[in-house]
Amino acid sequence: MHILGIDPGFATVGFGLISSQRGSFGLLQYGTITTPKELPFAQRLSVLYDDMKRLLEVTKPEAVAVEELFWGHNITTGIGVSHARGVILLAIAQAQLPLFEYTPMQVKQAVVGYGKAEKHQVMDMTKRLLKMEKLPRPDDASDAIAIALCHARSATSLLQRVRENR
Repeated sequence: MHILGIDPGFATVGFGLISSQRGSFGLLQYGTITTPKELPFAQRLSVLYDDMKRLLEVTKPEAVAVEELFWGHNITTGIGVSHARGVILLAIAQAQLPLFEYTPMQVKQAVVGYGKAEKHQVMDMTKRLLKMEKLPRPDDASDAIAIALCHARSATSLLQRVRENR
């Protein structure tokens, strides 16, 4: 199964495509979608939507896992990311792909085994599980890979239910 993990944002969206078969994982592709700072916000969302649609067409995932938002201290940034996340979810829905959403704590629990793990612990386990020599950069891409791994490791029963409902 090919799973696309998405770390939402409006300046930078991380993505990571992994394969998952019987507890074995492989990294297929990763990177970021960026939007030009000089564009008005609405146009940045339009660029993000178009690029997200293209990413889904090119990678052809069988499932998409997106991180749910964690509201930190910067509400203004959080609102912008919320708008971007909505555009991302729209592109996924229009592609008619199975969508799964995970909180940061769920990602940490699935990848590290501890829901309050530190970021470096998640990245280290991601590297180990995928047998990588070094971590992918930027961090947005690494986070997206961890989100895909979270789905691969924790949602087998969810995937089965989606298949049965088709």
